[in-house]
Amino acid sequence: MYEELAIWMTWTLGLDEDELGIRHMAVRAIVVFAFAVMLVRLGSKRFISGNTAYDVILGVMLGSIISRAITGQSAFLPTLCAALVIVFLHRLFSRIAVGSDAFGTLIKGNTSLLVRDGEVDWDAMKRSNLSRNDLLEALRLRENLSDWEKVKEARLERNGEISVILRQDP
Repeated sequence: MYEELAIWMTWTLGLDEDELGIRHMAVRAIVVFAFAVMLVRLGSKRFISGNTAYDVILGVMLGSIISRAITGQSAFLPTLCAALVIVFLHRLFSRIAVGSDAFGTLIKGNTSLLVRDGEVDWDAMKRSNLSRNDLLEALRLRENLSDWEKVKEARLERNGEISVILRQDP
């Protein structure tokens, strides 16, 4: 039974072929797509939201690795195993980060306080590579503001977005 399955997989996926045909590529695409869906389900929901650079790295690496399985640039099953290892590593690091703020900061970065009580921290803006116009754009888009005087706090978050909390002046 195992030998028959191995022969069928070899023929269907072109595992022993130097050049892949249409059938091989089509079947590989189906298998890899199903496998990728499974990997995404195994990974955290954060990863598909593109939350941080850490999550984007997973997406890029996963795409690069599994594309090789479809095109035959790398051995099929070892390539899928590598993709699985990457997802599990992402999940493991995410769990460690939940329990360790230091590790979380190491792999995901930290936030930067840009505005406090209507005052812009220009040094933080410079360190974050943000211009005055970038800050104003975020204020317009998030809070419909044209300046930062009514802002209690604005932060550059770990995912690259600017969050804004308005002052609650009487």
